[in-house]
Amino acid sequence: MYLINKGFIIIISSIIIAIGINLFLVPYEILDGGIIGIGLILKYIWNLKPGLMIICLSIPIFMVAWFYYRDYFYNSLHGMIISSFLIDLFKPFQQFARLDPMINSILGGILVGLGIGLMLKYKTSTGGTDLIAQFICDKTGINVGVIIFFIDAVIVLLGGLLISTSTLLLSIVTILFVGMTTSLITRNVKVTT
Repeated sequence: MYLINKGFIIIISSIIIAIGINLFLVPYEILDGGIIGIGLILKYIWNLKPGLMIICLSIPIFMVAWFYYRDYFYNSLHGMIISSFLIDLFKPFQQFARLDPMINSILGGILVGLGIGLMLKYKTSTGGTDLIAQFICDKTGINVGVIIFFIDAVIVLLGGLLISTSTLLLSIVTILFVGMTTSLITRNVKVTT
């Protein structure tokens, strides 16, 4: 029953993340952090498929997980593949939500944070830097949402410098909401060592 619930959570979380990215972030070239953020940077600069880029960029992280964190490898591989596939599949959603850019950044951040937080609560993730953050959380006890926030801040800063200052400002708001939402969802998750 737990595996069925986990599979259901991975699919629902991936849908939430894909909608958050395509419906709210992409229309205004807003970034998330982590590997998703790097995938979005590559989309905005070279029009590459962000989901495919997430898979490619996650390979080295999953290699580390294979050798040192085998449980996370198996638990996160599904989340990464499904969310990456849905991010590219939901590309048509990019045409639907043209709200105020600030509202888009807030709603996108909440949805992405909700999807990531739900996955992390069930000991799975989208891989990438979420997986690294989970490793660090397990070793240090620092809330995974806080760790994700700091990693995201570095990626968003670099992306904002490459794309535009409006991207930077909106993306900062987005990662704040991703971090807060993820922290709220994962606040009662027990740390395992």
